[in-house]
Amino acid sequence: MSEKTLRICDKGHRYYKSSDCPTCPTCEEEKKPTTGFLSEVSAPARRALIAEGIDTLEVLSRYSEKQILRLHGIGKASLPVLRKALAEEGHGFQDANKRGLNGNN
Repeated sequence: MSEKTLRICDKGHRYYKSSDCPTCPTCEEEKKPTTGFLSEVSAPARRALIAEGIDTLEVLSRYSEKQILRLHGIGKASLPVLRKALAEEGHGFQDANKRGLNGNN
């Protein structure tokens, strides 16, 4: 593992990182929603979803689980959280919708 180096973001937050990742943990925490499904997933997963334009459950339901897993930052641990959020609103992933697994078909 490489040595951690001190970094300072554009807002002046000081943090240490050992990777090339430029993300400031303090800024990430400030951006984290307090409600909704995006507040339930990890920061990398949230960034991946937002970068893809997925900011509502309705938009998320247009994707298959396979498509979501292809996004950089999304791992298998995110799927149960996303499935639960979709189900609570009567939605499901696109592939689940086709199989009639979301209760609407």
